[in-house]
Amino acid sequence: MRPSPLPRILRRRGEPDYPTFLELFFDLVYIFMLSRLSAGLAGDLTVRGAAQTAVLLMAAWWVWVLTAWLTDLFNPRLPVIQATVLAVMFGALLMAIAVPYAFADYGWLLVAAYFGIHLVRDAVLIPGTRVNRPIQARSIRVFFWFGVTALPWVAGAVVHGTARLLLWSVAVAVDLGSARLGWPTPKLGRTELASQIFTGAHLSERHREIFIISLGELVLSAGIGLAGSGFQAGRVATSFVGFAGAVVLFQLYFHRVRQLLAPPAVMVVERVRPGTSTSYSHLVMVAGVLVVSTSVSLVIDQPFGAAPAAWIAAILGGPALFLLGSCLFDAVLTGRVLWSRAVGIVVLCVIAPVMALLPPLAILVAANLVLLLILVWETLPAHVRPVRVTVPT
Repeated sequence: MRPSPLPRILRRRGEPDYPTFLELFFDLVYIFMLSRLSAGLAGDLTVRGAAQTAVLLMAAWWVWVLTAWLTDLFNPRLPVIQATVLAVMFGALLMAIAVPYAFADYGWLLVAAYFGIHLVRDAVLIPGTRVNRPIQARSIRVFFWFGVTALPWVAGAVVHGTARLLLWSVAVAVDLGSARLGWPTPKLGRTELASQIFTGAHLSERHREIFIISLGELVLSAGIGLAGSGFQAGRVATSFVGFAGAVVLFQLYFHRVRQLLAPPAVMVVERVRPGTSTSYSHLVMVAGVLVVSTSVSLVIDQPFGAAPAAWIAAILGGPALFLLGSCLFDAVLTGRVLWSRAVGIVVLCVIAPVMALLPPLAILVAANLVLLLILVWETLPAHVRPVRVTVPT
């Protein structure tokens, strides 16, 4: 039997694997998205508010991931793919507009935009790959699972309160979890988890770009805080500490990425299971930066005085989430965890009770110092660098 012809819509092996300008343009809407999520969390820094923000972040992340995979698997220079990316971008913009009110009166807008994004995407990809059934099956599987989660998404939009949170939590968990399993679908089976369907270099670069976008939102928070500070000493100091935190996070991320993403590791990312795991580990890192941004905006408004327990959790939890995500990323590519970052998570947890004695600005400084010490330790000469602990598989 002759192999099925390769549709023109697909990206060919050997084509340039760097992201296009359109993909960079698409990412800009996520500065707005992340700023809306950060502002919403700052306005409701409770367990419930954190859970709602987590659900909305995962929904927004799923849209970004599917778009990154879209431009990885399909030719981003074709007009039809470019139009699809722009349509998804507009849908993401509508989702961002709905974010602060998604659990109030604008739940319908969030779900409508989310549905519209998936429908437009699959309306292009499924017909566009009809001459190659194995490739078309991938898009059909994704569309099938979109149909599975449609019910809890729509049901959540018509109820309120805890019911909406529970239904949307189930929906977004299934959305992300189905990809981790290869989208098992009746009669079509599932995408083999060991199959190579990604372009490792391209996907890795896209993850680096969205992390930079999250840092941009943190810098934005620090800059807005400084602009509105009236140059009061405490607020100026907080803005400076927030910017310094962004620099340290940048260095921690790229110092490790340069070590991890050598060609053999990039080839690993091309397979389904590690490719999706890489996306999820970046979700945790971006969530950490988002929480750091939230804590900076809070501390700018009140740098001194007693720090509420929720503030302490946010100020220390943001860096801890980033470190957790980086540990997961390390484990995906190497099967090991950089122990200095695992120790950093423990340190942040251990010092939390003592932080109640300090003002918010001092707690923010302490969190940054933990990150800075990790960075200094990891950049020591090779003969004194920390060893890594093997994770059982």
